[in-house]
Amino acid sequence: MNVTKQKHILFLVSSMEEGGAERVASLLCNYWVEKGHKVTLMPTYSGRGDCVYEINDKVNISFLSDILGSTKNNFWSRVRRFILLRKVILNEAPDVIVSFLAQVNVTAILAAIGTYIPVIVSERTYPPQYPIGFIWTILRRITYPLASAIVMQTNQGLDWLKDECPHGRGFVISNPIIFPMSVGKPIVETTRIVEDKKNICLAVGRLDEGKRFIEIINVFSGLAREFTNWDLVFLGDGEERAALEKEAIVSGLQERIHLPGRVGNLGDWYERANLFVLNSRFEGFPNVLLEAMAHGVPCVSVDCDTGPRDLISSEENGLLIPNNSSKHLRSSMEILMRDITLARALGQSAKEVREKFSINTIGAEWDALIASCLMNRRV
Repeated sequence: MNVTKQKHILFLVSSMEEGGAERVASLLCNYWVEKGHKVTLMPTYSGRGDCVYEINDKVNISFLSDILGSTKNNFWSRVRRFILLRKVILNEAPDVIVSFLAQVNVTAILAAIGTYIPVIVSERTYPPQYPIGFIWTILRRITYPLASAIVMQTNQGLDWLKDECPHGRGFVISNPIIFPMSVGKPIVETTRIVEDKKNICLAVGRLDEGKRFIEIINVFSGLAREFTNWDLVFLGDGEERAALEKEAIVSGLQERIHLPGRVGNLGDWYERANLFVLNSRFEGFPNVLLEAMAHGVPCVSVDCDTGPRDLISSEENGLLIPNNSSKHLRSSMEILMRDITLARALGQSAKEVREKFSINTIGAEWDALIASCLMNRRV
């Protein structure tokens, strides 16, 4: 994208609450305003509230539901929201529309029909693992070929797109990393939770069944008697908290398994960690794995759909293990807990993601895509 000429980018996302899509939206909006562009960030469904992620003051944040005066999600509210979005697009006349998440993508494409404004949509999950319902699936198949570009996070995601929507114009752009990470609230000091002399095995993410944190507890409990100088820490919150706390008690390790909740100083925890474990059933693109690698944490990750295999070359910058295998999870964790030299070497190699996935590198890929879409748009 020609940075010498200001562009107006309308960025649509469902909300700005905690989540991977919202995090990347904030990074890209900040990147573009710092490049001199006008950016309007419009959450389309949620009402005004605290944004979990840091947003540059130059980014104009406008909540569609606040303009509408309703956060209801029934049929007529959706119709009104669609009509209002269409009016916003016509009135604002942005140079390009960027949209995240399937339902928002479909709505954005339909709302921009006839305006000749390029619409770039992006899937932020691996769609086969995240069903959106029959009607939305049909609408996605119909509308995606009308988009100027469809961004997937991984090559596996692009393969899905080619099968599901062969006439769509697909591209792969991975998630970016900001290093060092910004600091927000709440601040939870590592020393408040774990003694300095202890090693930390860290897992990060929403506390839900899909992250399979209970399995990590089970594996850790099998190693804990030998590795007495290690504690296990889960950062995040969610509906599985009570089950995880109960499992810690059942294992007899409630003094060594910690759940301090969501933290705003995540970078401090990566710096303090001696091992990072990702055990998800599926991912879109695992930001937490990327963040841990950027901080040089030795990582063990399951080879789930999708993302880990795009980040880890096993035994070069981490350990990539078969999905859904407690045996491999245990053996890999044990290897890195025992072999400090290997762990440090893998962690050092992992730091290369800082440049490969930097906001400037990934932002430049978005810039090039936008420039191509603007060049090829109909007038």
